Amino acid sequence: MGAALARAAQWTSAGAGRGTLEITPLNESLLNEIIRFVEGFSSRHPQEAAFVFREPLEWRTQLGCAAFGAGYQGDGTTVQSDAKSKDGQPLLLLTGSTIKVRSFDQLSYLLHIAMDKKLKEAQACLEANRDPIVNILGPGYGTIEGEDMSMLHLLDKVKKDDDPETEIKMKIFILLSQLDMQLLNSSLKHISQEVRLNPSAVNNEVNLLKHFSGKGEDTVLESLEYTSDYTFSNGCRAPPWRQMHGEICYLIIKPHDTDPLCVTCSTAGVYLNGGKLKEKDDIDYERKSDIYKDIVTFLREKSPKFVENMSKQEYNFFKETASEKYYQHMEAVDAEDSGQSQKPYDYTEKTIYEKTKSSSAKSKSADSKKLEPSLKWKNIVRCATYSDKVTKKDTEHGRRRSSASKKIKKKTTSISPEAASKCKTSEKDEEVSESSSETEEDEEQPERHQEGNIDLPSEYWQIQKLVKYLKGGNPTATVIALCSMKDFNLAQETCQLAIRDVGGLEVLINLLDTEEIKCQIGSLKILKEISQNSLIRHAIADLEGLQIMVKILESPDKDLKCLAAETIANVARFKRARRTIRQYGGIKRLVGLLEPIPVGSSALTPAQAKDFAIARSGALALWSCSKSTKNKEAILKAGGIPLLAKWLKCSHVNILTPVVGTLQECASEQSYRRAIRMEGMIEDLVKNLSSEHEELQMLCASAIFKCAEDKETRDLVRQHGGLQPLSVLLGNTENKQLLAAVTGAIWKCAISGENVSKLQEYKTLEALVGLLTDQPDEVLVNVVGALGECCQEQINRTIIRKCGGIPPLVKLLTGTDQALLVNVTKAVGACATEPENMMIIDRLDGVRLLWSLLKNPNPDVQASAAWAICPCIENAKDSGEMVRSFVGGLELIVNLLKSKNKEVLASVCAAITNIAKDEENLAVITDHGVVPLLSKLANTNNDKLRRHLAEAISHCCMWGSNRITFGETKAVAPLVRYLKSNDPSVHRATAQALYQLSEDPNNCITMHENGVVKLLLAMVGSTDETLQEAAAGCIANIRRLALATEKAKYG
Repeated sequence: MGAALARAAQWTSAGAGRGTLEITPLNESLLNEIIRFVEGFSSRHPQEAAFVFREPLEWRTQLGCAAFGAGYQGDGTTVQSDAKSKDGQPLLLLTGSTIKVRSFDQLSYLLHIAMDKKLKEAQACLEANRDPIVNILGPGYGTIEGEDMSMLHLLDKVKKDDDPETEIKMKIFILLSQLDMQLLNSSLKHISQEVRLNPSAVNNEVNLLKHFSGKGEDTVLESLEYTSDYTFSNGCRAPPWRQMHGEICYLIIKPHDTDPLCVTCSTAGVYLNGGKLKEKDDIDYERKSDIYKDIVTFLREKSPKFVENMSKQEYNFFKETASEKYYQHMEAVDAEDSGQSQKPYDYTEKTIYEKTKSSSAKSKSADSKKLEPSLKWKNIVRCATYSDKVTKKDTEHGRRRSSASKKIKKKTTSISPEAASKCKTSEKDEEVSESSSETEEDEEQPERHQEGNIDLPSEYWQIQKLVKYLKGGNPTATVIALCSMKDFNLAQETCQLAIRDVGGLEVLINLLDTEEIKCQIGSLKILKEISQNSLIRHAIADLEGLQIMVKILESPDKDLKCLAAETIANVARFKRARRTIRQYGGIKRLVGLLEPIPVGSSALTPAQAKDFAIARSGALALWSCSKSTKNKEAILKAGGIPLLAKWLKCSHVNILTPVVGTLQECASEQSYRRAIRMEGMIEDLVKNLSSEHEELQMLCASAIFKCAEDKETRDLVRQHGGLQPLSVLLGNTENKQLLAAVTGAIWKCAISGENVSKLQEYKTLEALVGLLTDQPDEVLVNVVGALGECCQEQINRTIIRKCGGIPPLVKLLTGTDQALLVNVTKAVGACATEPENMMIIDRLDGVRLLWSLLKNPNPDVQASAAWAICPCIENAKDSGEMVRSFVGGLELIVNLLKSKNKEVLASVCAAITNIAKDEENLAVITDHGVVPLLSKLANTNNDKLRRHLAEAISHCCMWGSNRITFGETKAVAPLVRYLKSNDPSVHRATAQALYQLSEDPNNCITMHENGVVKLLLAMVGSTDETLQEAAAGCIANIRRLALATEKAKYG
């Protein structure tokens, strides 16, 4: 952690004082990773979490004394933990605004109660403790430059003495070193993608936008002004104490369609600040929005009018001046023409813009005509590329090239309006999301820049020479050049980018459009290798290579089809590529590659081997394409399911893997799950769970995980003996992906009670309990989900207790993963139905943790926690006192009745039913306004909510004048309508509520007016004694009131 803070974190320069952490995306990312590490430390490493630091971590906190609950003592100004070190020092001490923490346990709890202040607390702690390892382990473990010998000294010490504390120190040091490495790797990824602004770049962009701003309707902005006219020597306009945070200047921007925006420009980017303070001539510097890479990107998000007016601005195209030469560097630079050594060029939009600007400035002095800069400088490069493609296609339209010697034309910067329009349309289409369920597997990565003074390997220059031969040679020379290029290590990034930088991709894609089979095969072999690189994949799609490859899929040459499909499989890892393949008919053609009938024998003839290879490449491409929802539909329509089912019976792993991979991707759709079941594929998936290949096992388990959402599939898995191999695979704890898929399949299968009985036989529960510690969240979610389903049976709850499963389950309640919290609350709630289990949960403070999850912003977590609280209250020894001990707990649960989520409301009503059984607690929740809040919910059609609401009303009637208040708040008439429901449990709960409410005469009148007597009379004959008794009691109360009225009226 010390090395990451020293080398990766971005600190401000603070002169003689201590620097602070800049507010940058990189720092936020590092802080969030550290927070996740500390929050999970207690549950993953309980022994190390109890270790007392050599010196406390001390900083100024924003937390007050009221934030600390049970386990802490305070007098209003000071708070200290009950837990103390051996020398009697409290492990956490808060004095005023200064806090001292001496263990990871306390740090983890502190972050838990900090809620939305976690980031600020972590930042303050690390700013005050620049090398926290020194405080934790001692000065001998501090971060040093050069060779660090502290680990060796520690190992020697462990060997010499048998002190358990030294061993714990070593474990902590290793864990912190691993965190350090993780943070450094994460920072490298961020830094490689980060664009840092500087005062010069901001000033240039402001001046450019000012030129297009004014009062007219077509201007992009009304005005744009700096908040300060004073410029410091470094170009910044922000005051020095804000420059420490990386801030450059502040702008007041007035768009045509929004209120004025007060913007901060910093080295990390552009963002909205709090605006000018009313009473002071100062700015609220706190960030109020996301960070954008520049002002134009920021305005695109904030002002639709800005985008609209920007599109109206005409392009300004430069004459044949020095600036044009910079654009020509986007293609290969011929060494013979330039007379200089070749170097790769910087492709970023910023550099292109700056070069153009520089060249334009030079040409101004030579030419009297003033050239205005274009507002759409960002589109020039893309549109230039598109225009060249259009020009090339127009030139070659109507004739097919018969030779591979076709030269690649040089690009020109002159852009036609038609090309610009097409470019704009293309970009707009690209931004449209194909499906909400589709995710981008490859993150867009920034292009790499090779600085001019960096020595490049010799392969780089050799590849550039080979590309020249590709451009100008005859077919024989082209084939030789392709073979020579294939001999290079194309898996090496330098070689991949060398081909791209020198214009080799365009040449290779053009070769695909020839009639020379050998040239096509050679080109595809190279494209297949280099398309493993994300940048190359995007470039191939931009150059319309996918359209040509899709066309090749109909070629009679089998080798060519095979290579084209394999290359498509690599390129189709991002959304736009998958869409292109579908739109050009690629899905149907890929499905067609599966048509050769699979053979069962392991020995294949040469012809069969070739058909087999074609089918495998088709399956690989379909696997990549199936990550899009619309592509899944297209595969289904093209008849892919029967063909995949036939290949699933094959015994060859290298084709089974992509076939099962495609099926498990598609199994997220209901139509596929039904088709997989109807085609009898579940049996084959179960059979392959026993394969020796872990990837195939993982894919089969993942497919079962998704398919087992349906009861019929769960039954088939059991009938075909799938539960036993799944249970066996739980023993493979090293392969986390396999473990996640297997535990997921077991979870879904455990929804059926018959499957749970089988899992008991295979000792699966014991294995699942063993996986509750030291596992990633994706495994824990499934493990806990499976235990939650198994806990529905009493014998399994006993097994979990005897295996020691309850303590790790309770510890997981302190986690942050939302899906995990939903599952763990369900599991803890199910365990709490056993009094013996409840005693353990109560001793571990599990109920308090469940109650604290009611504050979670996720409604699923809130609902699951509230359901879990119900059995805890029912089975706790002194439940009333336990509930009252949670400070603010009753007010919190009453306020959840304001939620809009039906499941949250139903679960909270169920919890209130149990709380109201204690008279003191009922009095407290009445004071918190539970009656009017319950009454507001009465007009609902949701039977689940109706049942629990009626039960809550029934129990709340037991205090004071609550019956009368329910009548006054209009809760009685809607309850009568509940009796028309088809759910017998709603009838029983409603009859009980009406019986309690009928103790008030006014409520009886309201019930009678709404026709309750006729409905209740039918229920008096019910076989449910509780319903029968409540219905009869309510009718009796109404009848007694009627008799009393008659007697008073007639004497």
